[in-house]
Amino acid sequence: MAIQNGLSKIPERNRQIFALTDLSALLPEHNPGAFKSVISRLEKRGDLVRICRGIYVMPDCALRGSELLGRVAARLRAGQFNYLSLETVLSDAGVISQIPVNRIMLMSSGRSSVISCGAHGTIEFVHTRKKAEDLAAELSYDARLHLWRASTALALRDMRDTRRDTGLVNEEAANEFI
Repeated sequence: MAIQNGLSKIPERNRQIFALTDLSALLPEHNPGAFKSVISRLEKRGDLVRICRGIYVMPDCALRGSELLGRVAARLRAGQFNYLSLETVLSDAGVISQIPVNRIMLMSSGRSSVISCGAHGTIEFVHTRKKAEDLAAELSYDARLHLWRASTALALRDMRDTRRDTGLVNEEAANEFI
């Protein structure tokens, strides 16, 4: 099948996230209905694994947990300004005691939404009007997740700005970053 041949030639295909537009480029001669049928057959046979609406991986995908969710989030909102923040960053920094399991939180110039990725976890986008140029000094690029990451101080401000529950924040640890 043309899609399988095309996908088999992609380097590191077991680390790739595919959107439907990526896959449709492998079958340019198919009309939308025929293309949907092909994708459905590949999914039923186990040749493609659906992560969420419009996003797929190969069955031997090596990505797991936050790495998979981060890359899916980057792919879903590629046209918008997004950065990891809130509980995700604070947990990584040890400022909150609980670790979000199978869930990542991002600030996004797009609308707020929660995307279920089934057994893989959940991606939460929280809308922000903040501009990248205003935050550049407080962002670093996380190459593993293909996303920008807020500093701990910015994540703390984002928590307060979005009126999220700060009850889990260890104020003593947080003061180190303010």
